[in-house]
Amino acid sequence: MNNTFDTLTGSATKTGTRLREGFAEIGDVELHYVEAGSGPLVVLLHGFPEFWYSWREQFAPLLEAGFRVVAPDLRGYNLSSKPDAFTDYTADKPAADIRGLILALGAESATVVGHDWGGSVAWTLAMNHPEVVDRLVILNAAHPRKLNEGLRSPRQLLRSWYFFYFQFPGLPERRARRNGWQFFKGFQRDARPQYTEQENERYIEAWSQPGAAKAMIDYYRAAVRLGSKQKVLPMSAPTLVIWGQGDRYLGPDLAEPHHEDVPNLARVERLPNASHWVHHDEAARVNELLVDFLTPDEGGEND
Repeated sequence: MNNTFDTLTGSATKTGTRLREGFAEIGDVELHYVEAGSGPLVVLLHGFPEFWYSWREQFAPLLEAGFRVVAPDLRGYNLSSKPDAFTDYTADKPAADIRGLILALGAESATVVGHDWGGSVAWTLAMNHPEVVDRLVILNAAHPRKLNEGLRSPRQLLRSWYFFYFQFPGLPERRARRNGWQFFKGFQRDARPQYTEQENERYIEAWSQPGAAKAMIDYYRAAVRLGSKQKVLPMSAPTLVIWGQGDRYLGPDLAEPHHEDVPNLARVERLPNASHWVHHDEAARVNELLVDFLTPDEGGEND
């Protein structure tokens, strides 16, 4: 890994800060992460089919606002451990990993930001381990109750076709590797601007790690075959939802959680020109929303 921010985003070079790379032993899993800065901890959780690098546009603004920023690879992704069984990928397990990571980093709690599967992990973390979540930010990831309700709709089932395609043993992994990983690239085709050749090379490198393709798909196998083993509990953390309205995979009606599940919801910020990849498409606006929400005493949201 090139440890300067030059490979992530030009604005980050203003800080003169370098990325630090680390590995944390969390039970039987080793999590790879990158971090920078000092101050209150912000943990950024990526989704499918991404890895820590998906947050490249968010590092600099958060650092400049005075935060310590940590972006791990979720279990199964890139350089983190890849347990063999699909049962190791129910949302409670990566959520427990992130709790362990926060403590391993020497913090008692953190602001947790999650997109897509990282958002599902973040929702679960805030329910199961509320003591480690100070604030919660969700980007295009439905609350578990809303997602279960949404999947009763034929329209949402069509949007979520890949949940079911991924149940075939071995077939999706083989398809993923063909034609220069065109299948996985296809999930990101709505990104605006489209990913550059250099960015695609970084993703292909992560997807090509031994066992990564199967592990990434195993999240979906666990979700469909095992269902939700998570008891839905109300969460206390102040919460911001950021939603790209052009999401191909999740309908806009899934953005807002039920009040009884998230009583401290600050608001749902809908970005009409953003796709599922909202933090890429509208990076400047997402960064502004993050900094405002994370610094409430400086004009952001109040508790």
